[in-house]
Amino acid sequence: MYELNNKLKKIEAYDPIEGNYKIRLDANESCFNINEKFGDKIAEAVKGLSLNRYPDPAASAVNKAFAELYGISEKLVTAGNGSDELISIICGCFLEKHDKVLTLSPDFSMYAFYSELYELQVVSMPKGDDLRIDVSKVIEYCNNNEIKAVIFSNPCNPTSLGLKKEDVIRLVKGVSCLVIVDEAYMDFWDQSILDRVEEFDNLIILKTCSKAVGMAAIRLGFAVATPKITNALRAVKSPYNTDTISQTIGRIILSEKDTLQKFRDEIVESRKELQEAVNELALKYTKFEKVYDSVANFVFIKTSAAKEIHEKLLERSIAVRYMGGYIRITVGSKEENKAVTSALDEILAGM
Repeated sequence: MYELNNKLKKIEAYDPIEGNYKIRLDANESCFNINEKFGDKIAEAVKGLSLNRYPDPAASAVNKAFAELYGISEKLVTAGNGSDELISIICGCFLEKHDKVLTLSPDFSMYAFYSELYELQVVSMPKGDDLRIDVSKVIEYCNNNEIKAVIFSNPCNPTSLGLKKEDVIRLVKGVSCLVIVDEAYMDFWDQSILDRVEEFDNLIILKTCSKAVGMAAIRLGFAVATPKITNALRAVKSPYNTDTISQTIGRIILSEKDTLQKFRDEIVESRKELQEAVNELALKYTKFEKVYDSVANFVFIKTSAAKEIHEKLLERSIAVRYMGGYIRITVGSKEENKAVTSALDEILAGM
């Protein structure tokens, strides 16, 4: 009888919150449905597509739109079926079996998932009690332990904290291994090193359209690196990894720079309001042990009552993310922020 191999036996499918909730603040999505503004334009463009033809394997038009939005050269850009696919490609092709990959815990779980899937040796370095990255410690560990790649998100999901650009550059310069910096949430901060990527032959920056750009539904991400790395990425990816519809929608939305900036600014302002409201709850109720100073589009809270709070919010049709001794709340609209903070006030008062 056929048996699954050992690495597949222990893998479980990704398990997001299921069910219909009035307020969804659990997945770090944008609170703006961009289709409401550009739906007619997208529909007209999609209507004219030849769906019997394969997509552009180079994704030239959407790569160009992305590059123009961020002020970089399109020769540095590779499009992927979400950042997840690009992480998978990097783990599977730029590293070899049993190579050591350093992750910084806590961080995005898929870094370790794809590394283990490709039979790499995952080494997890815990962050300090403040959940911040000690760059000197990371550099020392990489150089003394045959680390082949280090991967981390900046700003970090789930901690909401960020590493300033000078510290990221110091890390990249200080190691000889590959450094993968996932800037999925950097649109909400101002410490990107995207404009420095050509200076380093050991750096890959990942970007996503699922957060500030508000296109989580179409699965589109980008890797930015030197031409040498970019050419390798383009060679090893699936020839038609991004479909024609995603490329078309992506090109349209990424070309709307002013609208994207407006949405981004509103989300940042909404985050500040949510952060302030949650900080006030922390002063009022000791169950909120620490509220981290966010530079992302969510607020991260340490609390021993995380599970109970999460469940009581679900009872009120509000979904947030439960993460062990923490809860993570995505920034929503002003109305959604008010609803979740009011519910938290009520829940905490009853504890």
